[in-house]
Amino acid sequence: MNSAAWMDCRTSIVRSDLPDLTNRQMAMVLTVALAPGPHTVRGLAQRLQVSKPVVTRALNKLAALGYLERKRDRNDGRNIFVEMTSAGADFLEQFNQLLGDASGRARTG
Repeated sequence: MNSAAWMDCRTSIVRSDLPDLTNRQMAMVLTVALAPGPHTVRGLAQRLQVSKPVVTRALNKLAALGYLERKRDRNDGRNIFVEMTSAGADFLEQFNQLLGDASGRARTG
C-alpha cells in the first residue's frame, strides 16, 4: 500500500465512528487477533518489545472500548489471559474494509 492509500485509510478512520486508536493499541489488537495465543500481559510486552505497564495502559483502554478482555485461567487462577471480543473482531472487520476501500481507490485513481 502506498502513502496516499495509507493517508486515505487513516482519513476514512477519522471520519468514521471507529475510535482513534494509538499505534500501540492497534498493534496490541492485531497481535491478539493474528498471533497464536494464549496471550498474557507479559507475553504481549515481550512480543511488542515494550514494558508491561505500557501494555496494561493500552489494555485498559481497549477493554473499556470492549475490544479486548482479561480472562482468568480456569486451571490456574493466577494467570490472566487477554482475548479478543466480538466487538474487537467487528472493529477489525470495519478497519479492514476501510483499508481495502482506500487501497482500491489508490489503484484506480
